[in-house]
Amino acid sequence: MHKNQFIAAKVNRSEQLVMGDHGFLMIFSSFLLLIICAQTSLAQLTPSFYRKTCPNVERLVRSAVELKFQQTFVTAPATLRLFFHDCFVRGCDGSILLASPNNKAEKNHPDDISLAGDGFDTVAKAKAAVDSEPQCRNKVSCADILALATRDVINLAGGPFYRVELGRRDGRISTIASVQRHLPHPHFNLDQLNSMFASNGLSQTDMIALSGAHTIGFSHCNHFSKRIYNFSPKRLIDPTLNLQYAFQLRQACPLRVDSRIAINMDPVTPQEFDNQYFKNLQQGKGLFTSDQVLATDERSKGTVNLFASNQLAFNNAFVQAITKMGRIGVLTGRQGEIRFDCFRVN
Repeated sequence: MHKNQFIAAKVNRSEQLVMGDHGFLMIFSSFLLLIICAQTSLAQLTPSFYRKTCPNVERLVRSAVELKFQQTFVTAPATLRLFFHDCFVRGCDGSILLASPNNKAEKNHPDDISLAGDGFDTVAKAKAAVDSEPQCRNKVSCADILALATRDVINLAGGPFYRVELGRRDGRISTIASVQRHLPHPHFNLDQLNSMFASNGLSQTDMIALSGAHTIGFSHCNHFSKRIYNFSPKRLIDPTLNLQYAFQLRQACPLRVDSRIAINMDPVTPQEFDNQYFKNLQQGKGLFTSDQVLATDERSKGTVNLFASNQLAFNNAFVQAITKMGRIGVLTGRQGEIRFDCFRVN
């Protein structure tokens, strides 16, 4: 090889190495940027988010929620369910609250149509309380108000008090189509439950703990009537259902009953946020198939037994799970908006 050709070859080889290293650095830098962005988004949620803009936000929300809770206990399950349905569809952005002039918002979907009005009213009253303080007016998102109100109703019903991460922004989009296949159904088996919760970054233990919220829940007869009247061609009653409990449910839900009739999901302590739900599952008294399967499937049975025997273990797992749930798909920074009216975009 000619000397000049040799030098040229060395230069080309050097350029390839430099370009190769540069390409690697660009990919590595992009990867780091993705990690930093994800961490920044999460870091923007903090219990002290309103420390300077609205330092009394928790007290203001609590006072409104307490007053509403004193008026009706339904405030507790209605608000808690509202938060769950919000987070599982488009993330915790308050989109479940938005109304649509043509009835095509999330709240109009069949899976959401049974959301009790007391949950929406709780948010409205808490928003009014926050905005009554001039410093706070239009500074706190409706998504954060819902998260705080949820913590407060849980605590007022006898459940744990926990720090709520704040800093969510309100979403501007709410469509009936976005709800489809994003919420668990009463007939789900364990695999279906785990798959849906895993898609939201939640583990099986998180799912079981959050199911414990049914300890203060209520449902309507049409959601479980098949279990007590027409389970299968050979069995009218679901064999996993406690027979005495099934007959009690038949009395409460006779055939062709008014679909608006509500049944407590915990027949023992329906107005206490405790671990009785899990004790009920051990006795075959889970109202939904998706409740009872937690105690009949060997993969989840151990966790049910733990929570049934240890209130503190349930409380700790629930706090961890609802905190994780509160991070799903949040809008932060300059994303979304702070709604002036929780039920319509600005």
